[in-house]
Amino acid sequence: MDEITVLLTDDHAIVRQGVRAFLETQSDIKVVGEAGSGEEAIQLCEALAPDIVLMDLLMPGMGGVEATRRVKAISPRTRVIVLTSYHEDEHVLPAIRAGALSYLLKDVAAGEIATAIRKAAAGEVTLSPAIAAQMMKAVTGERKSPEAPGPESPLTVREREVIRLIADGLSNTEIAERLFLSEKTVKSHVSNILAKLHVTDRTQAAVYAWREGIMTR
Repeated sequence: MDEITVLLTDDHAIVRQGVRAFLETQSDIKVVGEAGSGEEAIQLCEALAPDIVLMDLLMPGMGGVEATRRVKAISPRTRVIVLTSYHEDEHVLPAIRAGALSYLLKDVAAGEIATAIRKAAAGEVTLSPAIAAQMMKAVTGERKSPEAPGPESPLTVREREVIRLIADGLSNTEIAERLFLSEKTVKSHVSNILAKLHVTDRTQAAVYAWREGIMTR
């Protein structure tokens, strides 16, 4: 397996050093750079095109939300994982809309960061429980946009089963095992879900599941 390349973005050098020290013990993960600001993250992302960017949200100058938006514009293949101390919707939901894939709080264990990086490299979502709960609380109070699905869900019973597991952070392989389906069938269901909901990624599908009450935790 090829190494997963990672760019660390945080305005606190001690945080970057700690995360880097752990990630360098992982044989399949390579830290290719460190950025102390959003502006620097954009420059390094343009130069390095990393697989993953670990992105803090609150930094002097350009914050993590705008940096995420610009990183995704420069390198669409790069997956952004927010690593933050803040779980309020005023911080997290804009990051979702900007294109971040996964959302971790800084109190997670180091091993969880490595797992989230591996999942993100495969296009899978990881949400810290507190962030998932905050997302649910926020989106249930939001007015649906004109293009959002109406009260009657367009999803089939099987698709609702799949979207619940997406919202739980399971990969296609894990969903296939849970539902006794082939991975190819799961991929087809996921594609149909994204198309029916008019969303572009699994994170937005997970938000829909929380908002519509498909997820009840």
